[in-house]
Amino acid sequence: MTKDAPVSLAKAVWRGFRGRCPHCGEGRLFPRFLKVAHDCDACGEELFHQRADDFPAYLVIVLVGHAVVPAILAVEMAYAPPVALQLAVWLPVTLIASLALLQPTKGAIVGLQWQTGMHGFAEAKARRDCADAGSTSIEMTDSHSFRRHHPA
Repeated sequence: MTKDAPVSLAKAVWRGFRGRCPHCGEGRLFPRFLKVAHDCDACGEELFHQRADDFPAYLVIVLVGHAVVPAILAVEMAYAPPVALQLAVWLPVTLIASLALLQPTKGAIVGLQWQTGMHGFAEAKARRDCADAGSTSIEMTDSHSFRRHHPA
């Protein structure tokens, strides 16, 4: 890891949405469709701590549902096409939109977890915070808490 300017929450989420490492913005976040890389190939940041689980899928369902359902209703009210035509149009639209948003949404969640120090990212966040603060060092007291040391 290099000493760079702190990464804001919005920047980390945007980098994740674009499929890039939330730390450096260069390395690929996904070697396969939904498989998050173990670590960044550009800066070495550990990414295996992420626990996005089903949350990206839930967000995609909400987003696509809020876009597609009103469109279906508007088309139905304005034109009343046959049900077979509605299914032929809206099922592929829903499928394509869902698949197109799933990876970027998962990347955004990984960026959110990384920047806020959720799950295993807490130690990395503490190191970044100490580096931003200057000469403060950090000691891990257990798996979830840290103690800062200020030199005398």
